[in-house]
Amino acid sequence: MLIFSNFLYATAIMLDILLKAVWWIILIRVLLSWVNPDPYNIIVTTIYKISEPILKPFRKIMPSYGIGIDISPIFALLALMFCRYFIVKTLFDLSNRLYS
Repeated sequence: MLIFSNFLYATAIMLDILLKAVWWIILIRVLLSWVNPDPYNIIVTTIYKISEPILKPFRKIMPSYGIGIDISPIFALLALMFCRYFIVKTLFDLSNRLYS
């Protein structure tokens, strides 16, 4: 059980790092939308390419045409926080229970 416990622990750490990185990318995209950056900048296009698949499902649920403001990043950030606090914490707790 020690090997499976270590595997779950490592998976939880990697998932936590990935979710934190995506959270920051979405937050940077929100900040970039306020300053109107150069759309041909490689950093800007990379951030848009990474964050768009995450934001697209939330845009389908909550279209912005009614209020004129895109609130999909708020729901995406809340979903990422939920995943961090539920899935990652569950994996950490499960690995600790298997270890002891």
